[in-house]
Formats: sequence, C-alpha cells, structure tokens
Amino acid sequence: MTATRIFLGLSVSVWLPYGLFCLVQPGFLEGAAGVAASTPTGSADLRAMYGGLQAGIGALALVGFLRAEAARPALLALLFLCAGLALGRILGLVVDGAASPYTLVAIGFEVTSAVVAGALLRRTAPAAAL
Repeated sequence: MTATRIFLGLSVSVWLPYGLFCLVQPGFLEGAAGVAASTPTGSADLRAMYGGLQAGIGALALVGFLRAEAARPALLALLFLCAGLALGRILGLVVDGAASPYTLVAIGFEVTSAVVAGALLRRTAPAAAL
C-alpha cells in the first residue's frame, strides 16, 4: 500500500466517523470543545460545520483512497482544508487565548495533515492535461 493510500485511509478513519457523530450529536461538542448552540439555528450550524463538512472531508478522502485518479485532488483538498482549519485555530489561540486541549490536539492534527498532504502531492505525478 502506498503512503498516499495510507494517509487517505487514516484521514477517512478520523474525519468520517467524527463528522457523522457530530451530525447526529452536536451537543457532544459542548463538553469536548466548549462549543454550544443556544438556538435551533446554532444546532443546525454545528451539525453543518462539525458534522456535514467533516463527514464530507472524510468522504472525499474515501474516494481518493478507493480511486487512484481521485487521490491527487483529495490530497489537494486536504492540504487546503486542513491548513485553513489550522490557521483559524492558531489565530484563535493567539487572539483569544484558546489553548484548550481540544484546540491544541486539533492544531497538531491539522498542521500534520496539511504538511503530509503537501509532501505527498509533491511525490505524486499530476494528472495529464485535458
């Protein structure tokens, strides 16, 4: 198994179950991450951002894992998504002092994922031009 498939498989195993769990149980985030909804709209937003989006990231990684031609686009998406998430959390750490264990673990995971996705992109051949 290639390093790309291993990375995508690990990404599936983290993003997809967590996203599906948050989609069904957004209240879990209050204890885990200190994020709570005070209105039905807030609950819907937690379901969307922590549930649907993260499950979607996992599904994208799954497609890249299963189909060789989708591996590179999945890596590119993971690079940008993880880098964006990490940047937002680091900004929160600096501006808001958000140094909770949840935030620090998430930053470590997202930075590592972005770096690994970028390194694997450099190692894989780009798709032929249309």
